[in-house]
Amino acid sequence: MFCTRCGVEIDDKVRYCSQCGHPTKLAEATANPYTAPLLALDTENKKIAGVCAGFARYLGVEVLLVRIVWLALAFGAGVGFVAYIVAWILMPKEKPRAATSPDYIREHG
Repeated sequence: MFCTRCGVEIDDKVRYCSQCGHPTKLAEATANPYTAPLLALDTENKKIAGVCAGFARYLGVEVLLVRIVWLALAFGAGVGFVAYIVAWILMPKEKPRAATSPDYIREHG
């Protein structure tokens, strides 16, 4: 098997490339449940409180879609306003990413 990022030949049983650290298919198949997105307020991509952005990250969809659905619920049925305030109160704030996380290192060298 070859690394999809750097092209180095790697063993089929390893989870990360020894050359560049890129995760292999085995690492993706056995993903850590603690790295899965949690339902939390997204303070980075927020417009008001980060509720819609948090739901979008958790569901893995585009944030604009969540905002449109939330507005439709708010103006159509009226429950969107109450649900937004309840979610704002109950959802925990997003914890800042550690400087040693693999995503941070990959993005910032």
